[in-house]
Amino acid sequence: MNHIRNFSIIAHVDHGKSTLADRMLEITGTIEKRVMREQVLDRMDLERERGITIKMKPVRMEWKKDGVPYIINLIDTPGHVDFSYEVSRALSAVEGVVLLVDATQGVQAQTLSVLAQARQLGRVIIPVLSKIDAQHARLDDVRSEMELLLNCTEEDILLTSGKTGEGVEALLTAIIDRIPPPRKSETGARSLIFDFAYSDHRGVIIYTRVFDGEIKKGDRLMFTASREEFIALEVGVMSPGEHSMERIEAGEIGYVVTGIKRPGVASVGDTVTLARNPAPELEGYKQPTPVIWASIYPESQDDFVLLRQSLERLRLSDSSLSYEEEQSGIMGRGFRCGFLGMLHLEIISERLRREFNLNLVVTMPTTMYEITRTNGNVENVYSPAKFPDDGSIAPIREQWVQVSIFSPGSVLGGIVQLLYDHEATTEKTETLPDGRMRIDAVMPLRELMRGFFDKLKNVSSGFASLSYELLGLRPADVVRLDILVSEEVMPAFTRIVSRRRIQEEGEAMVERLEKLLPQQLFVLKIQAKAMGRIIAARRKSARRKDVTGYLYGGDVTRKMKLLEKQKKGKKRRQELGGGKVNIPHDVFLKVMRDE
Repeated sequence: MNHIRNFSIIAHVDHGKSTLADRMLEITGTIEKRVMREQVLDRMDLERERGITIKMKPVRMEWKKDGVPYIINLIDTPGHVDFSYEVSRALSAVEGVVLLVDATQGVQAQTLSVLAQARQLGRVIIPVLSKIDAQHARLDDVRSEMELLLNCTEEDILLTSGKTGEGVEALLTAIIDRIPPPRKSETGARSLIFDFAYSDHRGVIIYTRVFDGEIKKGDRLMFTASREEFIALEVGVMSPGEHSMERIEAGEIGYVVTGIKRPGVASVGDTVTLARNPAPELEGYKQPTPVIWASIYPESQDDFVLLRQSLERLRLSDSSLSYEEEQSGIMGRGFRCGFLGMLHLEIISERLRREFNLNLVVTMPTTMYEITRTNGNVENVYSPAKFPDDGSIAPIREQWVQVSIFSPGSVLGGIVQLLYDHEATTEKTETLPDGRMRIDAVMPLRELMRGFFDKLKNVSSGFASLSYELLGLRPADVVRLDILVSEEVMPAFTRIVSRRRIQEEGEAMVERLEKLLPQQLFVLKIQAKAMGRIIAARRKSARRKDVTGYLYGGDVTRKMKLLEKQKKGKKRRQELGGGKVNIPHDVFLKVMRDE
């Protein structure tokens, strides 16, 4: 155990984490140069396209210092705040972290968020500047910023370049010198699950850090949370491919093949122990809870069974995904799904499209609302269509978030206006040593989902960064907005809107539908209803049918009689409420996709 070092890398998106990991694997000889490629640990197409890490990956490297061989285990973690719980479990599996900061950009919001977790867990932090060979590198400014942030000296900060490999050997040596070896314990055999994957042939494969004892091939093991027992069909380490071993011992990081092919059994943060002699579970486990919800429907109802099977398959490798079947009179059968955040929703829907060739309709995401009815009953509502009418409820509470924004000072005015538009309250504004601004604010989660991140990037020309954390439930001033077409409520268009924006949203929806809906044989009424009254309305003129087209002569009164008859028929139909409107499927797709 004294020759083992376990660490993770903390870095903002595009700060060079994957490139630095590539150079480490190359310099330690873990991967031969002839088979080396960029972002070698990012195996999903989505990760490689976007340049982000979505799934955690462990890798084992071997490095000699002063002739003594050491085992260095790296857990490559996602940096996005949607996966903060998974990252916290990965940090629980290591003794130290490398804080990687881009020398051209400085410390960013998401870096601070993960750094706070590492400090809370008492991890050793090694500060590192990356991209020191870049043309616009600000070495002195960013180094001073890191000294203030970490209360360290200039000599503590290492300089590296993932592109050229400069400083990587010194970093490997610092990892051995500064990060302590795993501590010994005598609490039986137990290990922490920090990630897992799924194989068609071998079932669920868990990635785990062994804290006590050892796990051998053939051992009968148990998940402490689900109480499910299984036999370890194979154990081994990742370097970076799977390498089978007879056992993995305390302090080591590896994988265990379970053979389980049912969802919901394995979960991040759970403890694995021997079934015959179970040890106490490791601290800190909690069930991941969804933050936002959205409905997913197949474009063709013929694909409903395939969609269900695809969601089951994804849940085998992602325990934070939750779903339940639901029925819509317009969209047909689908699933109401819970996600950790907007990026999580985007990744799941994109994987369904790519990996299972599904054409999907994804509704506008919503958060959870806690409503108290006038009779005192408290309910949690996840779907806008199930949100009660305005008169039957008393207090409403919704999820709020604490937001931290780092941006150039020149765009501060635009960001302040954006925060106001999204109902945020600014708590603190400070100027950083490098001239950038840090803004701390609180806002409703539903406003964060309303395109806030994209608008922030537009306002700041892409230079601002954002991180957030949940604060809990607070009072909400929201109402239900219904859309009526020909005086019939369309549940698929129902949404929960801030009371102060209700008029604006209602007018925008009816105007949009007026353009998208096809003409009918009668005047089409499109209305927005909220708080028990119609707040916006449009009328689409009727399509004129030529009832005199078959006439070929005679007196003009023959045409006049037919036109008068048509006029009376239209009037009578309008008095009866118009008629049933069949809204084309593509209209729903365009509204939900905001095309």
